[in-house]
Amino acid sequence: MTCPAWLDAKFRVHVLLWTMLSALAYGLVAAIIPNPVFARQIAPEGFAIVVWLVSAPLMGVMGASYSSPWVAAPLASSPSGEGVGEGVGVPIVLPGQTAPAAVRADDERTTWLGGVASFGAFLAIGCPVCNKLALLLLGTSGALSIWAPIQPVLGAASLALLTATVVWRLRLRASGATCAV
Repeated sequence: MTCPAWLDAKFRVHVLLWTMLSALAYGLVAAIIPNPVFARQIAPEGFAIVVWLVSAPLMGVMGASYSSPWVAAPLASSPSGEGVGEGVGVPIVLPGQTAPAAVRADDERTTWLGGVASFGAFLAIGCPVCNKLALLLLGTSGALSIWAPIQPVLGAASLALLTATVVWRLRLRASGATCAV
């Protein structure tokens, strides 16, 4: 089975590298992976491990959609002479060209959504009493009684946003409307 041009071998390698980086970075900082630098006061809950393991590949695909060079879909000519993604109607941005305003707006939107979702996943997997902001605003008992019950909901919302961002990024990539950063 052959991969679509936008899901080539380089893209898959970038996905693997970004996934490993995300899993390692989030796992170490949230102390899900035991390490001498960061420690947890409370052992990670089951949902935190699930959010960590599911968000890492999603962040991997998202990161790869920015870092991996893309392979353009076959060009079809348009009246303006500009190449158009096959059946999609989105201009293909070749390296060295400036993306149309609509493509740049989509790219900025997915960047913003992906960043919020990734940060939400980080907050969801962290120790509730190790979160300095929650500790400062709520105190230790508030962090345990108010923040801890919110974390699974935050994790689910983050996974939903990450999934939506990845779908959006892959659609942009499939249309040929994205280029490597």
